[in-house]
Amino acid sequence: MVKNREFVEMIVWGCGISLAVSIICGIMLGPAAAAAVLAVGVMVVLISVRYTRKRYADIERLNHYLEKVLAGDPAPDLLDQKEGELSILKANIYKTTTTLKYQKELLSQDKKQLADALADISHQLKTPLTSMMVMNDLLKTEEDGDKREDFLHTQSEQLDRMNWLIQTLLKLSRLDAGTLVMKQETVGSAELVRDVMQPFAIQMELKNIRYSGFGGSMELSCDRNWTVEAMQNMVKNCIEHMQAGDMLTITEEETNLYREICISDTGCGIREEDLPHIFERFYKGKNAGKDSVGIGLALAKSLIESQSGDILVESREGEGTRFHVRFYKTII
Repeated sequence: MVKNREFVEMIVWGCGISLAVSIICGIMLGPAAAAAVLAVGVMVVLISVRYTRKRYADIERLNHYLEKVLAGDPAPDLLDQKEGELSILKANIYKTTTTLKYQKELLSQDKKQLADALADISHQLKTPLTSMMVMNDLLKTEEDGDKREDFLHTQSEQLDRMNWLIQTLLKLSRLDAGTLVMKQETVGSAELVRDVMQPFAIQMELKNIRYSGFGGSMELSCDRNWTVEAMQNMVKNCIEHMQAGDMLTITEEETNLYREICISDTGCGIREEDLPHIFERFYKGKNAGKDSVGIGLALAKSLIESQSGDILVESREGEGTRFHVRFYKTII
């Protein structure tokens, strides 16, 4: 601490002032008064040194704490229950370092998730790319017109799959970045469901899937286009897990808290251990189709939640699945 310039200056000034005052008192009042004044001055200087050393020791502990934080080592507890500016400083430093530590953990998690996502994307794109490369090589040597047509059809399907994957990933990225703007508009539930089901009419007819809709008059406050896309992903998931003769049902319900559209099927259902993970990106359960990527339901949930809504799911393996799409009347 003697290396501290301010501390040395304080001792020099304290001793100098005490000595000067004692000399003046000695001249005016005599040697006894001078000795008394000098003794008091020395005591004041010693007391100041003692408390200053204690203050500098606290500052040194703060510095040691920050060095440990910067080095990434486990830092000791910094908080105390005393009052004063130094205790407030300790509390604020502790809050700052705790926040930085939390942000560092989040950043580490984000990096891991990004690495996992890139690995999943690479895997998903690698499969159709490999198929297209093989088809392209075969097209160079194949002379049979029918086979060439089949190869071209396969390539077209793979291109469609890659385009869907890339477009979906771009939408998820925009949602993550907060750049996807949702327009709040009033939409009739029957009209919304009609738009949702329109692209699946031929597919359901070919697969012999029965459908039961409704003609309700409930009105929803949502972004029509993005809500349609979210619900289409759920309907697509249902159809992929249904067989001939199964039933797809869409109903509506309104309570004091929310307006809900329910999409249910009588398909193969979802395993209990898969149920908590079906909205996770790139997660594919045991009953997932061979062409499933695992991002359709993740996109659907993100789109609905970005409108202050929610998606709940109920399912039993072998009995079917029920999706509840809820739009709350007040934000909760």
